[in-house]
Amino acid sequence: MRTGARAGERLELTQLAPSGRSILIGLALLLLACGSYALARGTSAFAVREVTVEGPPRHVAKQVARVLSPTRGRSLLALDLPGLRAAVQNLPAVAAVRFDRAFPHTLRVVVVPERPVAVLRQGKASWLVAASGRVITSLDRGDRKRLLRIWLKSDVEVRVGQRVAGELREAVRVVAPLVRAPLPARVASLRYGETELTLVLRSGAEVRLGDHSDRVLKLELARQILPSLQPDTRYLDVSVPERPVAGTTLNS
Repeated sequence: MRTGARAGERLELTQLAPSGRSILIGLALLLLACGSYALARGTSAFAVREVTVEGPPRHVAKQVARVLSPTRGRSLLALDLPGLRAAVQNLPAVAAVRFDRAFPHTLRVVVVPERPVAVLRQGKASWLVAASGRVITSLDRGDRKRLLRIWLKSDVEVRVGQRVAGELREAVRVVAPLVRAPLPARVASLRYGETELTLVLRSGAEVRLGDHSDRVLKLELARQILPSLQPDTRYLDVSVPERPVAGTTLNS
């Protein structure tokens, strides 16, 4: 009985195993698929005829399209997407990018632009800085009037496309939320240092934040307190969140 059972098992395994003919057919199909892919990469069957850019402002979209112009005429299958991603993200105004091969002839590009939050000022020079700390572009004096100014020390080096560092980076982090959630009073500029962060309002009054700690809490306190202050108030000090103080003279 055992011998018969074993023979039956061997017979079943033999029936389940693929035949030589099936293996040959499978290999042939695999080779055909590989050959078709290689042929498609090397022909104009899927050549890029159109590059669409979605997401950024028009002037940034033009910059992206210019960087990607060499892809026209190349096969969608042969594109070096990591290399293209690095080239596009090297643009100062681009935070991130995603590609989609929209067959048969379109390269679709989705761009996340950098978000401007302030204008850096140093003497007569001006630069636009993003929430990420990246310097997007240089500006003419008076551009972007609705963004607050951060006055730089003379020894601070600024390069378009690079991220600011140190105390200035912390200062940018402080003001970034004010673009989407502004204070009740309009902010004109920011003074910053190792132990000082002071928002100067359009009225000339100051909101003193102290050091970089608890910046979200301090901004929220200022947002709640400012509407209740008297018109002659010259400063609001929230550097110690547990004990906010307001005064009528800046030297207080």
